[in-house]
Amino acid sequence: TENMDIVQLDPPLVALDKDAPVPYAGEICAFKIHGLEAPFEAVVLNGTSGEGQLRARGLVDCELQKEYTFIIQAHDCGAGPGGTGGKKSHKAVVHIQVNDVNEFSPVFREAQYHVAVTEGKIYDNILQVEATDQDCSPQYSQICNYQITTSNTPFAIDRNGNIRNTEKLSFDKQQQYEVLVTAFDCGQKRSTESVAVHIYVKPVCKPGWQGWDKRVDYEPGTGSKQLFPKMNLETCGGLLSSVRTTVELQTSHIGKGCDRETYSEKSLQKLCGASSGSTDLLPAPSTSTNWTASLVTDSERDSDLIFRFDGRQAAKIPDQVVPQNLTDQFTVATWMKHGPNPGLRAEKETLLCNSDKTEMNRHHYSLYVHNCRLVFLLRRDFIQVDTFRPAEFHWKLDQICDKEWHYYVINVEFPVVTLYVDGVTYDPYLVTDDWPIHPSQIDVQLTVGACWQGGEVTKPRFTQYFRGSLSGLTIRPGKIESQKVISCLQACKEGLDINSLESLGKGIKFHFNPAQSILVMEGEDLENMNAALRKVSYINSRQFPTPGIRHLHISTSVQCFGEDTCISIPDIDAVVMVLQPSEPRITIAGVDRLTRPAADLRGPAGLTLFQDLHIISTVTKGDTASHHTDFKTTLRKKPGVQEEIIHNLDYCDILVLGEELRPEQESLQLQRSTLLGKHLDATNSTSGMSIYGVDSMSNYEQVIRQVHYYNWHPAQTPDRKFRLTCSELNGRYTSNEFTLEVSGLESGTIKIQEFQCSCYIIMTCPYPPGVPSAATVVIVICIAALVVVVVLGIYRIHLTHQQEGRSSDTTKERELDWDDSALNITVNPMEVRGRGGLKTKPWGRNKGRKVSVVRTRCWNSLKCSQDQG
Repeated sequence: TENMDIVQLDPPLVALDKDAPVPYAGEICAFKIHGLEAPFEAVVLNGTSGEGQLRARGLVDCELQKEYTFIIQAHDCGAGPGGTGGKKSHKAVVHIQVNDVNEFSPVFREAQYHVAVTEGKIYDNILQVEATDQDCSPQYSQICNYQITTSNTPFAIDRNGNIRNTEKLSFDKQQQYEVLVTAFDCGQKRSTESVAVHIYVKPVCKPGWQGWDKRVDYEPGTGSKQLFPKMNLETCGGLLSSVRTTVELQTSHIGKGCDRETYSEKSLQKLCGASSGSTDLLPAPSTSTNWTASLVTDSERDSDLIFRFDGRQAAKIPDQVVPQNLTDQFTVATWMKHGPNPGLRAEKETLLCNSDKTEMNRHHYSLYVHNCRLVFLLRRDFIQVDTFRPAEFHWKLDQICDKEWHYYVINVEFPVVTLYVDGVTYDPYLVTDDWPIHPSQIDVQLTVGACWQGGEVTKPRFTQYFRGSLSGLTIRPGKIESQKVISCLQACKEGLDINSLESLGKGIKFHFNPAQSILVMEGEDLENMNAALRKVSYINSRQFPTPGIRHLHISTSVQCFGEDTCISIPDIDAVVMVLQPSEPRITIAGVDRLTRPAADLRGPAGLTLFQDLHIISTVTKGDTASHHTDFKTTLRKKPGVQEEIIHNLDYCDILVLGEELRPEQESLQLQRSTLLGKHLDATNSTSGMSIYGVDSMSNYEQVIRQVHYYNWHPAQTPDRKFRLTCSELNGRYTSNEFTLEVSGLESGTIKIQEFQCSCYIIMTCPYPPGVPSAATVVIVICIAALVVVVVLGIYRIHLTHQQEGRSSDTTKERELDWDDSALNITVNPMEVRGRGGLKTKPWGRNKGRKVSVVRTRCWNSLKCSQDQG
């Protein structure tokens, strides 16, 4: 028996010698086993009688080896005590069979079992469970019984592990059961652990798509993501001849109909390679573009700049902004979202209008909607021949009143006018002729959102108001846009995609619409269609996409063979959740105070303001804190890991703080050559300079470092402050407000407050930047004066010690005025003083140096306060 060492031999182990009872020669001294691999040994129990016993040298395991066979011989003791001349018996064969012990419990082959059944049926066999036993004998290794240990379940199990239901199951009553099953071997040893059987109840089969998730999360910057990786079509056994499926990505609520770049219109045109010279009539409101400030914006921080017109708002374009001399070639472009007029009698709704400012009411050119028709009016000036000419161009399109965003471009090559809607060309269905306009001295007024009626009425007013939304309304005189540029300007950055087009197979036909928001797939083989739908993905190529929900709608139609009644596949709806991207923190750093001789400001090169400028951008992984614009705040450690990232900027503004620049004596200047080879442009005014265009942070750094400040009369405005801010995505992400102070010094004059360290820190006081060599004498005089101050201070300290005991009432006052201890202070290079205080900077090698200071009383000539000690 396994796990024991005594072998029960049949017959018993006995050896007889015919020399008995002769001593030694008739006695058995040993039994020898031939076969070293056999784990047994034989011992002599009684030499005279020849009895022996067979034992195992160690524990024998039946599961490792059930049988052993070997040869054994007996040896007598020989002729004498020395045992010489001993005799051997014949060889006997020993056959050992190891008896099994029921030491192992049954173990199930699976950790868990899962099965699905349809409601309303009685099954003879739902699922079979199986257990095994490692014992070596048939009695203990066979499983003789299974048992359900979970009480009150409508299931039973037989001796072979087959589970059946004892009553009809209902999906509405219970959708899932968990049943515990145990097993017994034929020795009635029970399994140590029961196995869980999960039984899912399915409703009666209904055709439709299965295995899809209602929500798919999309992490920005991860490229293409599969939408339905486990999707399959359930036909309930019906045979189909073909399947046609339409997947639609609905993004009408995102910006201008989908996720597009939210840069300004001028920046987008430069990115797409459009010709220069366009005028943006609906820019973001600012000090220089204030005519849009009164309009209602309908855009979120993460999305495009959209202006909403409700029939009461309009804007006059300033005369200096209006593009002049529209020739035979020009382009008008805009984004528009418009619905049908709710009124019974539809009126003209004007997007853009150029009319007489006073006296008369002539419309020179305009773009308006009337009865869901788009009309472009162009009245040419009278030149030589007074004849009819094409004046009104009409288009009748469904897009004009479908309440969706569309990109409209009107290319004028007079007398031919072509309309592009979302990159598709349309010729006018109607062209109306009219007389030319005779020349006059009346000024004209360009308006957006309505038409200006300055004549023929008692009081000038707006009329023909527009109802809808507009964005990116531009006019480009002298040139027309190409098809390539128009397609680029209206291109979506998000859409549907197919992973591995090659693997779709020849039997699958598919088609995308131009925006890649609708995908139609058709095939005859159901499995191929299932595989094709699993490859449909969502992709968003923006670095910082607009977060939020994108709705998905899937509709399917099938055809069956012959006259069979065909099944109906229900539509399904799901959403793609674009997660919030890690917001970049744009930081501007550099020297924030410049003190230069007045001669530098008047010089031919002027003063380079931002020579040490650095612009970086970081994101903090796991940091959901709001964006801070304070530079010191950005230096504080936040939870998560900060990573520097590379992205573009779209504008940087240098704003003059306080009084605007005086053109007769001051200016900011930037050489145009600095902008060559870059996607950048610049505008300049007395309130500051704006550098704009989509380009890298390094290119912005290079350009801003070349901005020069000139002041031909610095004595009148010796101090100036400039504020620099930069933006990405048209203000969606903005930098900190970096302020630079500029001070000009006349020759031989040094202002005490401009020193970057206290004048009592004699050994660590470096020369201020830009101090001419002629100022050396002044500095020597200053040092000599300070020595006198120190001597007087020591003398006053001596007097103070003598007067300490005179009056207790004066002690407190002396403690406020005097301190005769030497102070160890650390000059903090980042500390900035307030008005009248001191400011230190890391000039030379004195950054962070500890110095000893003797505190002295402030003299009248030095404007200092008690906290300056």
